[in-house]
Amino acid sequence: MQLGTRWTVGGEPPARLSPEVRAAVRAVEGELLGRDTTLWRWTLTWLENRPVVELDDGTVIRVAHDGTVVTEDGDTPR
Repeated sequence: MQLGTRWTVGGEPPARLSPEVRAAVRAVEGELLGRDTTLWRWTLTWLENRPVVELDDGTVIRVAHDGTVVTEDGDTPR
């Protein structure tokens, strides 16, 4: 695993993420409207050269082996 970076909710995701992963981040953030996320951060790591993006609440966005983007809330894919 390779550590990437962290950024705040509502901030600009790293440019090296694919448009599909960036869209998934924005979709999750859209579901958070109305909640106080001022202290929440995203963490980007790389596993087998694929991004894994985790939100402080446990939401995880990852790219599967077949290239699909999967969003998981705990143990439940969205």
